[in-house]
Amino acid sequence: VIISCIFYCFFSRSRKSCFMNLLHQMNEWSSKHHPKWLVALRAALGICLFLKGVWFIENSVILTGVISQSSFIQNAPWLNTVIPWLHLLGGAMILVGLFTRLWCLLQIPVLIGAMLLVNVRQGFFAGESDLLFSIIVFVLLLFFFIEGGGPLSLDNFLRGSSKGKATR
Repeated sequence: VIISCIFYCFFSRSRKSCFMNLLHQMNEWSSKHHPKWLVALRAALGICLFLKGVWFIENSVILTGVISQSSFIQNAPWLNTVIPWLHLLGGAMILVGLFTRLWCLLQIPVLIGAMLLVNVRQGFFAGESDLLFSIIVFVLLLFFFIEGGGPLSLDNFLRGSSKGKATR
């Protein structure tokens, strides 16, 4: 349903209002259908991304080697800095639920690169393969991109406090 709405919005003449309407509908659906256990799942995703960012900083030589071995992204040394910081900041923001959709969207290209350029080359059954972990994190990022931060998030808290100020 969401994909068909996005497809319709892309080819519609009033794209801006259509996308805003789609985001509003996603937000309404998310606030009504968000079980509390998803907060723990979102927090676990944020912690995993944060810890992976710490691991990338501690093992920057390994990250540099992986990036230099790839023929597709060989000329992008800036990725050695961007990927760990995206994981650190994105993991922390997803953990507390601040701009959850934005940070999930920023993490998705990194995970696609990890799955296609790194883990597939090593193989699924390799001893040190992170392909299964990358797939799980990718699916969770897609899920929380659609679902949002939920009722127990900093986004929801700030949205509630701004509504309270507007009515006073």
